[in-house]
Amino acid sequence: MKEEHKRKLWEFFWMNVATLMISVGVYFFKFPNNFSMGGVSGLSVLLGKLLPVLSPSTYNSIINILFLILGFLTLDRNFGFRTVYCSLLSLGLIQVFSWVVPLTAPLTDELMLELFFAVILPALGSAILFNIDASSGGTDIAAMILKKYSGLDVGRALLITDIAIAAGALVVFDAKAGLCSLLGLALKSVLVDSTIESLNRRKAFFVVTSHPEELCDYVIHTLGRGATVWQAQGAYTHEAHYIVLTVLSRGQAVVLRRRLKQEDPRAFMIVANSSEIFGKGFLQP
Repeated sequence: MKEEHKRKLWEFFWMNVATLMISVGVYFFKFPNNFSMGGVSGLSVLLGKLLPVLSPSTYNSIINILFLILGFLTLDRNFGFRTVYCSLLSLGLIQVFSWVVPLTAPLTDELMLELFFAVILPALGSAILFNIDASSGGTDIAAMILKKYSGLDVGRALLITDIAIAAGALVVFDAKAGLCSLLGLALKSVLVDSTIESLNRRKAFFVVTSHPEELCDYVIHTLGRGATVWQAQGAYTHEAHYIVLTVLSRGQAVVLRRRLKQEDPRAFMIVANSSEIFGKGFLQP
């Protein structure tokens, strides 16, 4: 129970950090530069120009609140505490930013620098949230609703919508804003996927050794991981060997390599990267 409590506190901490990253990227870099890279924030940028009676921040709040209400009405009431929390936190942060630091122009005159932060902050934040089964709401709630009530390919439908919103900047603003929005959307998609993969990346060790007991003892009692052992035979020498399989974090992998180099220099190692490892101590299926 203590470990579970610690894990939940750690995830709650990262929910707040990730939501802050998304909010900073949206308010300080997306809105002032008219980057409409899909999603609710992108649609808010377009509405802020087409219907200037309200600011993009206000449109962003209104649309997200409508999605939350729609989610409560059409989905299970417990459709996602984390999504609701992160969505409301993001709305609050963006609104506070608009009161405390009102912006009438971009922070700098470096367009590509602004685009970089407009992409990387929300992308990293979204990746962290997705990795702990959370989201910042908006079109993610729309995806849940579509998935429940239609046979549409939700991923494709959202992608088409995001492209249409990004391309809308070509018409509503100018070619520069439109092209930057389309480029940002493409970069964000790649960055979210690669970040999630990197966050989950582990090292799978296949060690061929004649001393499996010492290796397994070190893995279990020092590194705190499990291991699987099976007997094998060298194809050339016909000598009996053992293959030890274990999965470690990147830090533990460095420690084990150093240990094997010192204690069992004749061991043969195959180290493979993997980002989809399910089971106790890793991802839950």
